[in-house]
Amino acid sequence: MGTNAKIGGGGFHHVALRANDFDATVKFYTEGLGFVEKNNWGEGNKRAVLLDSGDGNYMEVFAGGTGEQIPEGYFFHVAFRSNNVDGAVEAAVAAGAIVTVEPKDVILGLNPPTPVRIAFVKGLNGEIIEFFQSTGENQL
Repeated sequence: MGTNAKIGGGGFHHVALRANDFDATVKFYTEGLGFVEKNNWGEGNKRAVLLDSGDGNYMEVFAGGTGEQIPEGYFFHVAFRSNNVDGAVEAAVAAGAIVTVEPKDVILGLNPPTPVRIAFVKGLNGEIIEFFQSTGENQL
């Protein structure tokens, strides 16, 4: 893990992308670019998959895109690794961020079930920042 004391670790964990065509997007990143599926969950427009780019940094692909092509693309949050999500949120709020999702424990996926602790804040420019902590055996 990184050495950023303010957020308890640091480094990119994942970037999230809302896909207009989920299956084609997953195929592009896996078959086209060599990413490896590490976990998946949900059904229909609630599907998501976590793809390892090869070094433990991930692309998280969500279904449910609108079909609209926007100039900035469909990345909708960035996640930073942390070994203390609560402390990272406190540091972000002290620096001016607004909490959008309080720290909480969740289980990602079924293959395998993966416990994590996450929280989201809105940065000064409206950007959504997630703090992500693997808490179980299956470290992501």
